Amino acid sequence: MIMIRSIIRPEKTNDVLAALMDAGFPAVTKMSVVGRGKQRGIKIGEITYDEIPKELLITVVREEEKDFVIKTVIQAARTGEKGAFGDGKIFVAPVDEVYTVSSGIKETGSGETEEVKI
Repeated sequence: MIMIRSIIRPEKTNDVLAALMDAGFPAVTKMSVVGRGKQRGIKIGEITYDEIPKELLITVVREEEKDFVIKTVIQAARTGEKGAFGDGKIFVAPVDEVYTVSSGIKETGSGETEEVKI
């Protein structure tokens, strides 16, 4: 399994969430975050804003769904046809195990499941 963490513009959040839902990926964790990218913030007049508001969307998908989900996020999060600085980043990492709290089911990256004894 794969964890996809997308840092996007706040005004694009609803577009990305809707696109993921329409594509069959409703399970997303959303957090408001701040940060800066290569542009090192924004300077407006004499004031430099180092911490730019963004949204962090996290979803875990099967390996074979990774490319489709990433393309879906990029299409929905991109500003205009070619995009713009500050549109965001997507980070991809492997997930070895997932535990469902309510059922105690453990799922591994290979798709195997087992019930965890509590």
